[in-house]
Amino acid sequence: MALVINWRDVSGLKRLENAMARLDGPQKHMVLQRAVNHTGDKAGTQVTRVLARQTGLPYGVIRKALKINKAGGGSIRDGEISISTDATLSYVITAKSGDISLKYFKARETRAGVTAAPFGQRQLFAGAFMKGGRFPNRVTAKGLNGHVYRRTGAGRGPLELMNSGVIIPAEMVSGASAEAFTNVVETELPKRVMHEIEYLAPGIFD
Repeated sequence: MALVINWRDVSGLKRLENAMARLDGPQKHMVLQRAVNHTGDKAGTQVTRVLARQTGLPYGVIRKALKINKAGGGSIRDGEISISTDATLSYVITAKSGDISLKYFKARETRAGVTAAPFGQRQLFAGAFMKGGRFPNRVTAKGLNGHVYRRTGAGRGPLELMNSGVIIPAEMVSGASAEAFTNVVETELPKRVMHEIEYLAPGIFD
């Protein structure tokens, strides 16, 4: 799943359309490439912060889970703007992950089970465990690697790894995360396009 910024998001703004029509192809591409990438970076930062709150995962974990593909293909050399054959004007944020282990949600073992905070809400997973031995002298079990398990039978096994229900790609394109992305694009992209036009063609809005 992905969040995408495309230059078409600024269409319909008459003043911008008139200014863009006065630029040549390479200039137009460079304006849109720079504006999309600047706005995309701001949107990506906001999405990462919101996702951390939305999922209950640390900010650093979210950052590592997101992959950025920026708009490209334009370059300026010796005052000349050029476009390569693989030019693109889309900024894409993608995420890959499955159902994340409870281990990553500040899991803590208690007598009643394990408490953890998926989606930012701490709750008890009754009967779950992370350690071995008898209370109150429980010890870290190396074979469990800090993960949360529960028994699925009447005896000591078999064991089932407990996940959180948090799937980053699904969370990224829904709720507060998707709203944050859209808000940044709608408010920042048109302004940034104007800024980049003025930078490459001073006085064009006069």
